[in-house]
Amino acid sequence: MLVLFETPAGFAIFKVLDEGKLSKVEDLWKEFASPDSARKVVKLKAFNKFENTSEALSAATLLIDSKLSKGLRKFLRAHCEGETLAIADTKLGNAIKEKLQIDCVHNNAVMELMRGVRSQLTELISGLGGQDLAPMSLGLSHSLSRYKLKFSPDKVDTMIIQAIGLLDDLDKELNTYAMRVREWYGWHFPELAKIVQDNIVYAKAVKLMGDRVNAVDLDFSEILPEEIEAELKEAAVISMGTEVSDLDLLNIKELCDQVLSLSEYRAQLYDYLKNRMNTIAPNLTALVGELVGARLIAHGGSLLNLAKQPGSTVQILGAEKALFRALKTKHATPKYGLIYHASLIGQAAPKLKGKISRSLAAKTALAIRYDALGDGQDNSMGLENRAKVIYLWKSLSLSL
Repeated sequence: MLVLFETPAGFAIFKVLDEGKLSKVEDLWKEFASPDSARKVVKLKAFNKFENTSEALSAATLLIDSKLSKGLRKFLRAHCEGETLAIADTKLGNAIKEKLQIDCVHNNAVMELMRGVRSQLTELISGLGGQDLAPMSLGLSHSLSRYKLKFSPDKVDTMIIQAIGLLDDLDKELNTYAMRVREWYGWHFPELAKIVQDNIVYAKAVKLMGDRVNAVDLDFSEILPEEIEAELKEAAVISMGTEVSDLDLLNIKELCDQVLSLSEYRAQLYDYLKNRMNTIAPNLTALVGELVGARLIAHGGSLLNLAKQPGSTVQILGAEKALFRALKTKHATPKYGLIYHASLIGQAAPKLKGKISRSLAAKTALAIRYDALGDGQDNSMGLENRAKVIYLWKSLSLSL
């Protein structure tokens, strides 16, 4: 019997000298108590050393998936013909038997034998000292970790989940800060809140104007249309607001700077999220948009987890509380959750929202699976399904 043992330096094949000792599994560890006794149980038959770290990384990643590398196949063909091979992974053993027609064994005795070989590895393989094996193990583990992080879809999903979470937090902060600016400056110029509705434009106008008496002499053409600018200047002259000190205005302007800074960062973050979504889930993005798609991924945990969900679950994802409350009280269950914010449902008539959401959820589930498990990188499938949902929406609208 031969034993296949994987090391950071390469693959080793050991010859079992006394197979009778394998019958006493509970006492097998005693045979590896010292290097001399270990050499009476197993003997190195062949060793296939890795050429470089990239070869070691390639072989290790294939072994994780219970697959054979080209170097391992050649090595086994050269040294294991007509022999029984003891291996640590049953799936790998099945692959070896299927592709190389080599009988493989995996049981408790083999696992105990592997444990013993590992304990005396540097003594059993000449030229492989502990001072060499430790750096090799560390280097391979680092390379393998980087490889997993680089190619793991979960890692990319994490970026999307964090980005959409931060985007929602920024929206809340921006709204809070903008409302604080309106309330604070409203004591001085309350009419401005009705004239300028947009929070960002309001903050720019306050920062530029300062005291309302300056409004008449300032040019607001870069931030306000001509008619609104005229209305602002007219209101500033007859405003009923109280007077404020320069120190108060300084603090209000600093808060305006915070609002504008957060607004700029939010725009950058949205562009980042948009690019990420178009790269990772192009078909999902084409169907429901970047924000809704990212929230579905975040709610599902990852794109792969979301791909396992049926269309009916995707439809009500995000409305779990309403669903359980409806089941408990025996009322009608919700028709949509996060998917409600998709533009296709928002444009539909109230009577059609349920039907459109059901159809869109079914197409969305297909798009998610295609993005998570398919090989294509374009959004043609998502655009095609979006056109079908639009056609259904128009047909139902005509029938009303």
